[in-house]
Amino acid sequence: VQLQASGGGLVQAGGSLRLSCKASGFILSSFTGSAMSWYRQTPGQQRDFVASISSSSSTNYADFVKGRFTISKDNGKRTLYLQMDSLKPEDTAVYYCYVLMANGRDYWGQGTLVTVSS
Repeated sequence: VQLQASGGGLVQAGGSLRLSCKASGFILSSFTGSAMSWYRQTPGQQRDFVASISSSSSTNYADFVKGRFTISKDNGKRTLYLQMDSLKPEDTAVYYCYVLMANGRDYWGQGTLVTVSS
């Protein structure tokens, strides 16, 4: 099982990026039955929750991204997404995807760097 995050990069404040997290090694039922999240981390800081999507596709967001970020998933493609709009310099961080399977096993992606310039 592997999670491959991508889509990070440099963007100006007010711009948008879409992060992807491709899950390999999952059978469809395992992917659809998992809860998935995005976290972010800046140097010297703890990893913070950003957004989550449950197996039933209910979503939850940290207050600092509500109304700007949207989490979604494509079960057929085994891929998790994070659409980030109205980006701010304080959104600069390494973003990590996280999957918690129904059997209790969990996995982290390798992280993708998002840099928002002012």
